[in-house]
Amino acid sequence: MEFFALAANIATHIEDSQKGEKTIVLLHGYLETMYIWEDIYNDLARDYRVIRMDLPGHGLTCTAPVNTMELMATVVKGVMDVCKVEKATVIGHSMGGFVALQCCRLFPDRFEKMVLLNSYPYAESDTSRAIRAREQAAVNANHLTTLAELSIPKMFHPDNLRRLDEKIRGIIELCETHDPAGIIASIKGIIQKEDVGEWLSASDIPVMSICGDGDSLVTEEIRSRMAADFPKIRQVTLPACGHNVFLEYPEKTLELIREFV
Repeated sequence: MEFFALAANIATHIEDSQKGEKTIVLLHGYLETMYIWEDIYNDLARDYRVIRMDLPGHGLTCTAPVNTMELMATVVKGVMDVCKVEKATVIGHSMGGFVALQCCRLFPDRFEKMVLLNSYPYAESDTSRAIRAREQAAVNANHLTTLAELSIPKMFHPDNLRRLDEKIRGIIELCETHDPAGIIASIKGIIQKEDVGEWLSASDIPVMSICGDGDSLVTEEIRSRMAADFPKIRQVTLPACGHNVFLEYPEKTLELIREFV
Protein backbone atom coordinates (compact mmCIF):
# COMPACT_ATOMS: atom_id res chain seq x y z
CA MET A 1 0.00 0.00 0.00
CA GLU A 2 1.34 3.40 -1.04
CA PHE A 3 0.33 6.44 1.02
CA PHE A 4 1.38 9.70 2.68
CA ALA A 5 1.65 10.27 6.43
CA LEU A 6 3.16 12.71 8.88
CA ALA A 7 6.35 11.29 10.39
CA ALA A 8 8.22 13.56 12.80
CA ASN A 9 6.11 16.41 11.37
CA ILE A 10 7.37 15.73 7.83
CA ALA A 11 4.81 14.73 5.16
CA THR A 12 6.33 11.46 3.98
CA HIS A 13 5.71 9.28 0.93
CA ILE A 14 5.60 5.63 2.07
CA GLU A 15 4.96 2.16 0.70
CA ASP A 16 4.24 -0.76 3.05
CA SER A 17 3.76 -4.34 1.85
CA GLN A 18 1.97 -4.94 5.20
CA LYS A 19 2.46 -8.73 5.34
CA GLY A 20 5.26 -10.72 6.94
CA GLU A 21 6.49 -11.67 10.40
CA LYS A 22 9.84 -9.88 10.04
CA THR A 23 10.04 -6.29 8.78
CA ILE A 24 12.69 -4.76 6.54
CA VAL A 25 12.99 -0.99 6.08
CA LEU A 26 14.69 0.21 2.87
CA LEU A 27 16.40 3.62 2.78
CA HIS A 28 17.52 5.03 -0.58
CA GLY A 29 20.55 7.18 -1.30
CA TYR A 30 21.21 10.76 -2.37
CA LEU A 31 19.41 11.78 -5.61
CA GLU A 32 17.34 8.58 -5.43
CA THR A 33 13.73 7.85 -4.50
CA MET A 34 12.04 4.86 -2.92
CA TYR A 35 11.41 3.48 -6.42
CA ILE A 36 15.13 2.71 -6.74
CA TRP A 37 14.30 -0.40 -4.67
CA GLU A 38 11.62 -1.72 -7.04
CA ASP A 39 13.18 -5.13 -7.78
CA ILE A 40 14.56 -5.59 -4.26
CA TYR A 41 11.25 -4.54 -2.69
CA ASN A 42 9.19 -6.92 -4.79
CA ASP A 43 11.51 -9.85 -4.14
CA LEU A 44 11.79 -9.37 -0.38
CA ALA A 45 8.04 -8.70 -0.04
CA ARG A 46 7.38 -12.35 -0.90
CA ASP A 47 8.74 -13.37 2.51
CA TYR A 48 8.97 -10.23 4.65
CA ARG A 49 7.02 -7.13 5.45
CA VAL A 50 8.90 -4.42 3.57
CA ILE A 51 8.61 -0.66 4.07
CA ARG A 52 10.21 1.91 1.80
CA MET A 53 9.90 5.68 1.74
CA ASP A 54 11.17 8.84 0.08
CA LEU A 55 13.57 10.35 2.59
CA PRO A 56 13.17 14.08 3.39
CA GLY A 57 14.07 16.33 0.48
CA HIS A 58 13.74 13.53 -2.07
CA GLY A 59 10.92 12.37 -4.30
CA LEU A 60 7.49 13.26 -2.94
CA THR A 61 8.49 13.71 0.72
CA CYS A 62 8.70 17.23 2.15
CA THR A 63 11.91 18.75 3.43
CA ALA A 64 13.32 20.46 6.50
CA PRO A 65 15.67 23.45 6.21
CA VAL A 66 18.55 21.03 6.79
CA ASN A 67 18.00 17.30 6.37
CA THR A 68 20.47 16.04 8.93
CA MET A 69 21.00 12.31 9.24
CA GLU A 70 19.53 12.50 12.75
CA LEU A 71 16.37 14.23 11.49
CA MET A 72 15.92 11.66 8.74
CA ALA A 73 16.40 8.84 11.26
CA THR A 74 13.64 10.38 13.37
CA VAL A 75 11.40 10.40 10.28
CA VAL A 76 12.17 6.70 9.70
CA LYS A 77 11.24 5.92 13.29
CA GLY A 78 8.06 7.97 12.80
CA VAL A 79 7.18 5.92 9.71
CA MET A 80 7.59 2.74 11.75
CA ASP A 81 5.28 4.20 14.39
CA VAL A 82 2.69 5.05 11.72
CA CYS A 83 2.95 1.51 10.34
CA LYS A 84 2.83 0.06 13.90
CA VAL A 85 6.16 -1.75 13.48
CA GLU A 86 8.01 -2.34 16.73
CA LYS A 87 11.27 -3.70 15.33
CA ALA A 88 12.92 -4.02 11.92
CA THR A 89 16.08 -4.72 9.98
CA VAL A 90 17.17 -1.51 8.28
CA ILE A 91 18.95 -1.51 4.91
CA GLY A 92 20.46 1.74 3.66
CA HIS A 93 22.20 2.61 0.42
CA SER A 94 24.89 5.32 0.51
CA MET A 95 23.17 8.30 2.20
CA GLY A 96 20.49 5.85 3.31
CA GLY A 97 23.27 3.98 5.13
CA PHE A 98 24.22 7.20 6.94
CA VAL A 99 20.59 7.44 8.03
CA ALA A 100 20.46 3.76 8.99
CA LEU A 101 23.44 4.24 11.29
CA GLN A 102 21.63 7.08 13.05
CA CYS A 103 18.45 5.00 13.26
CA CYS A 104 20.32 2.30 15.16
CA ARG A 105 22.28 4.80 17.27
CA LEU A 106 19.27 6.88 18.31
CA PHE A 107 16.67 4.08 18.53
CA PRO A 108 18.61 0.84 19.22
CA ASP A 109 15.57 -0.91 20.64
CA ARG A 110 13.72 -0.53 17.31
CA PHE A 111 16.32 -2.13 15.01
CA GLU A 112 17.55 -5.71 15.21
CA LYS A 113 20.00 -5.75 12.27
CA MET A 114 21.53 -3.28 9.81
CA VAL A 115 22.80 -3.66 6.24
CA LEU A 116 24.99 -0.92 4.77
CA LEU A 117 25.13 -0.87 0.98
CA ASN A 118 28.02 1.25 -0.33
CA SER A 119 28.11 3.28 2.88
CA TYR A 120 30.38 4.06 5.83
CA PRO A 121 30.24 5.46 9.39
CA TYR A 122 32.83 8.21 9.06
CA ALA A 123 32.41 11.97 8.75
CA GLU A 124 32.87 13.44 5.29
CA SER A 125 36.44 14.27 4.26
CA ASP A 126 37.43 17.80 3.29
CA THR A 127 37.52 16.63 -0.34
CA SER A 128 34.01 15.20 -0.09
CA ARG A 129 32.68 18.37 1.54
CA ALA A 130 34.16 20.44 -1.29
CA ILE A 131 32.46 18.20 -3.86
CA ARG A 132 29.14 18.54 -2.01
CA ALA A 133 29.54 22.33 -1.91
CA ARG A 134 30.00 22.37 -5.70
CA GLU A 135 26.89 20.20 -6.08
CA GLN A 136 24.95 22.63 -3.91
CA ALA A 137 26.07 25.50 -6.13
CA ALA A 138 24.96 23.57 -9.22
CA VAL A 139 21.49 22.94 -7.77
CA ASN A 140 21.24 26.60 -6.74
CA ALA A 141 21.96 27.49 -10.37
CA ASN A 142 19.04 25.28 -11.53
CA HIS A 143 21.33 22.54 -12.83
CA LEU A 144 19.89 19.60 -10.85
CA THR A 145 19.14 17.54 -13.97
CA THR A 146 22.60 18.23 -15.38
CA LEU A 147 24.13 17.23 -12.05
CA ALA A 148 22.21 13.95 -12.17
CA GLU A 149 23.20 13.27 -15.77
CA LEU A 150 26.88 13.81 -14.95
CA SER A 151 27.11 12.14 -11.55
CA ILE A 152 24.79 9.12 -11.59
CA PRO A 153 26.54 7.14 -14.40
CA LYS A 154 29.83 7.58 -12.51
CA MET A 155 28.33 5.63 -9.62
CA PHE A 156 28.32 2.43 -11.71
CA HIS A 157 31.27 0.24 -12.66
CA PRO A 158 32.33 1.00 -16.26
CA ASP A 159 31.77 -2.65 -17.22
CA ASN A 160 28.10 -2.36 -16.24
CA LEU A 161 27.15 0.91 -17.93
CA ARG A 162 25.92 -0.50 -21.23
CA ARG A 163 24.06 -3.38 -19.54
CA LEU A 164 22.28 -1.02 -17.15
CA ASP A 165 21.78 1.95 -19.48
CA GLU A 166 17.97 1.85 -19.27
CA LYS A 167 17.98 1.66 -15.47
CA ILE A 168 20.47 4.54 -15.23
CA ARG A 169 18.30 6.66 -17.52
CA GLY A 170 15.29 5.92 -15.31
CA ILE A 171 17.14 7.07 -12.17
CA ILE A 172 18.11 10.32 -13.88
CA GLU A 173 14.54 10.94 -15.04
CA LEU A 174 13.20 10.42 -11.51
CA CYS A 175 15.41 13.29 -10.35
CA GLU A 176 12.80 15.57 -11.92
CA THR A 177 10.56 14.73 -8.96
CA HIS A 178 13.02 16.23 -6.46
CA ASP A 179 12.45 19.67 -5.00
CA PRO A 180 15.79 21.47 -5.51
CA ALA A 181 15.43 23.04 -2.06
CA GLY A 182 15.12 19.55 -0.60
CA ILE A 183 18.26 18.35 -2.35
CA ILE A 184 20.17 21.40 -1.06
CA ALA A 185 18.89 20.67 2.46
CA SER A 186 20.11 17.08 2.11
CA ILE A 187 23.53 18.17 0.84
CA LYS A 188 23.83 20.39 3.91
CA GLY A 189 22.91 17.42 6.08
CA ILE A 190 25.56 15.21 4.49
CA ILE A 191 28.23 17.90 4.91
CA GLN A 192 27.36 18.13 8.62
CA LYS A 193 27.39 14.35 9.13
CA GLU A 194 29.31 13.26 12.22
CA ASP A 195 31.60 10.27 12.71
CA VAL A 196 29.70 7.47 14.47
CA GLY A 197 32.57 5.01 14.55
CA GLU A 198 32.92 5.02 18.32
CA TRP A 199 29.23 4.18 18.73
CA LEU A 200 29.42 1.47 16.05
CA SER A 201 32.37 -0.21 17.76
CA ALA A 202 30.39 -0.47 20.99
CA SER A 203 27.06 -1.45 19.42
CA ASP A 204 25.68 -4.98 19.69
CA ILE A 205 23.47 -4.64 16.60
CA PRO A 206 24.64 -7.11 13.90
CA VAL A 207 25.87 -5.28 10.81
CA MET A 208 26.70 -6.37 7.27
CA SER A 209 28.44 -4.07 4.78
CA ILE A 210 28.30 -4.75 1.03
CA CYS A 211 30.43 -2.68 -1.36
CA GLY A 212 31.84 -2.90 -4.86
CA ASP A 213 35.54 -3.18 -5.58
CA GLY A 214 35.20 -0.31 -8.07
CA ASP A 215 33.23 1.99 -5.76
CA SER A 216 34.53 5.52 -6.32
CA LEU A 217 33.01 6.79 -3.05
CA VAL A 218 33.55 3.88 -0.65
CA THR A 219 37.11 3.40 -1.82
CA GLU A 220 39.51 0.57 -1.06
CA GLU A 221 41.09 2.81 1.57
CA ILE A 222 37.74 3.29 3.33
CA ARG A 223 36.88 -0.41 3.08
CA SER A 224 40.24 -1.38 4.57
CA ARG A 225 39.77 1.15 7.36
CA MET A 226 36.33 -0.25 8.15
CA ALA A 227 37.68 -3.82 8.23
CA ALA A 228 40.35 -2.73 10.73
CA ASP A 229 38.08 -0.52 12.85
CA PHE A 230 35.04 -2.82 12.99
CA PRO A 231 36.08 -6.49 12.95
CA LYS A 232 32.58 -7.53 14.12
CA ILE A 233 31.00 -6.27 10.88
CA ARG A 234 30.50 -8.80 8.12
CA GLN A 235 32.10 -7.07 5.16
CA VAL A 236 31.53 -8.25 1.56
CA THR A 237 33.13 -6.74 -1.54
CA LEU A 238 31.63 -7.62 -4.93
CA PRO A 239 33.97 -7.72 -7.96
CA ALA A 240 33.45 -5.55 -11.06
CA CYS A 241 30.94 -3.47 -9.12
CA GLY A 242 30.60 0.25 -8.43
CA HIS A 243 28.57 2.27 -5.94
CA ASN A 244 25.26 0.47 -6.56
CA VAL A 245 25.65 -3.17 -5.53
CA PHE A 246 21.90 -3.80 -5.37
CA LEU A 247 21.40 -2.51 -8.93
CA GLU A 248 24.55 -3.89 -10.52
CA TYR A 249 24.26 -7.36 -8.95
CA PRO A 250 20.76 -7.66 -7.44
CA GLU A 251 20.69 -11.46 -7.21
CA LYS A 252 23.92 -11.66 -5.22
CA THR A 253 22.86 -8.74 -3.03
CA LEU A 254 19.50 -10.39 -2.32
CA GLU A 255 21.22 -13.69 -1.51
CA LEU A 256 23.44 -11.94 1.04
CA ILE A 257 20.54 -9.96 2.55
CA ARG A 258 18.32 -13.02 2.90
CA GLU A 259 21.07 -15.02 4.53
CA PHE A 260 21.84 -12.18 6.94
CA VAL A 261 18.22 -11.41 7.86
